[in-house]
Amino acid sequence: MSIALVLRALGVGGLLTAVPALRALRQGGLNVVLAAPGELRDLAVLTGAVEGFVPVRGLEGLTWSARRPDVAVNMHGPGPRSTRLLMDVRPRRLWGFADPAFPRLKGPDWEDGEHEVERWCRLVRWYGSRVDPGDLALPVPLVANPAPGSVVVHPGARDVARRWPPERFAEVARALTAEGMRVVVTGTRRERPLALLVAAQAGLAPHRVLAGRTSLREQCALVAGARLVVSTHTGTAHLATAYGVPSVTVFGPDSPARWGPPADRPFHRALAGGGDTGAVTVEDVLSAARRVLSVACH
Repeated sequence: MSIALVLRALGVGGLLTAVPALRALRQGGLNVVLAAPGELRDLAVLTGAVEGFVPVRGLEGLTWSARRPDVAVNMHGPGPRSTRLLMDVRPRRLWGFADPAFPRLKGPDWEDGEHEVERWCRLVRWYGSRVDPGDLALPVPLVANPAPGSVVVHPGARDVARRWPPERFAEVARALTAEGMRVVVTGTRRERPLALLVAAQAGLAPHRVLAGRTSLREQCALVAGARLVVSTHTGTAHLATAYGVPSVTVFGPDSPARWGPPADRPFHRALAGGGDTGAVTVEDVLSAARRVLSVACH
């Protein structure tokens, strides 16, 4: 089988928005080897599209010791660094968006503001793949769910500008608890202090803080079995989309038009504050939460 080396050196959301395009490559007869951050290996396997994995840290370097790739696919971005990184492994063919600096690239033009799912679907479609942009669902990993049926509150984000004020997350958690819902607070190990702060302000017991205590596979199982996900724009929001779980996502500088959930799914709500998460109120989030839960029940 022909080898396709795919570069997507982003986080959880970056990988999940590329799932339809990755599956299209696999279904087209290519053996997909994904170059992505090492912590995403288990998630990449879960997509069912990836046969091999090469860990990378950003665009600092790509170690390739296997046979020459039949095709290298740039699903990272339009910049010259990602293209040059793939050219260094000497693939027989190179797929990517057109770039005047690389005459070898005969792909489609890059379109600013295009939704990330459609962007990569359009790329592989241009090269002849049949792709379904709605093919976003993930299987549930075979691990124990640490808190089945909970409301997952995820206040962290890698980029501080994406974060919603922790006291507002606490107010949302407190209100949902008062309505009879079981709330847990998630995040990475680095985000555990933030999660503990939110829990303390919400009056939640420390054991409700799962931040830093779950693997990525356990986070997948947690979200898959959740009642609701309330988060900033981060990987957990994309997991809610992948598992069809009602969600409310507070967007900051990122645009929901580019990174938000599919527009045809009313049980996901993206709240944009015009580039400022602080413009989104607690009542905005609670109102959206009640709406998506109501839709999901019908």
